[in-house]
Amino acid sequence: MKKYVPLLLALVLAAALAGCGEVRGAVSAKPVLYLYPQEETTVSIQLDYNGRLTTTYPAYADGWTVTAHPDGTLTDPETGRDYYCLFWEGISPVEYDFSEGFVVPGKETAAFLEEALATLGLTDQEANEFLIYWLPKMEGNPYNLIAFQDEVYTENAALSISPTPDTLLRVFMAWKGLEAPVEVRPQTLIAPARTGFTVVEWGGAEVG
Repeated sequence: MKKYVPLLLALVLAAALAGCGEVRGAVSAKPVLYLYPQEETTVSIQLDYNGRLTTTYPAYADGWTVTAHPDGTLTDPETGRDYYCLFWEGISPVEYDFSEGFVVPGKETAAFLEEALATLGLTDQEANEFLIYWLPKMEGNPYNLIAFQDEVYTENAALSISPTPDTLLRVFMAWKGLEAPVEVRPQTLIAPARTGFTVVEWGGAEVG
């Protein structure tokens, strides 16, 4: 991470993706959830989101209830259909925190994210899926300002999971394309050890 010159930026306001009558807000784009129990387990998840859900798959309704298997496969107990993750997307007026982060040349985004996501605890497969979604939107920019969110995100998209996981790993990237580098304090990236019943989430938002 040291080769990416950390640089200072005041908080950047969350961007608006708005339609008629909607409150302007940033899109929390493609958060996905993976469940890894140690044995086959019925798991219920509820999301307390400060915003409006626009897409969920499988359908969220009042929450998700699935049979989770140790290999990560999720089965809908009503239909028998299998999934590898739970997906949601929504619009929220959250202001993401850019007081710390990284400024990365667009052409170096893949290498940066590979290293950062490993540091944050994602497996290669989880990181691959993250990169497949985000890299096409980022690598063509001259620079990208990237800040991985903690309290700002988790307080505005709280999860209730039953049974309670032993490890909950939530990786959410707010980012903004730049024409020229700016200064921002370096961000320290850490991750908990993945032990026992583990729930992993990754997602992100492009800020205009």
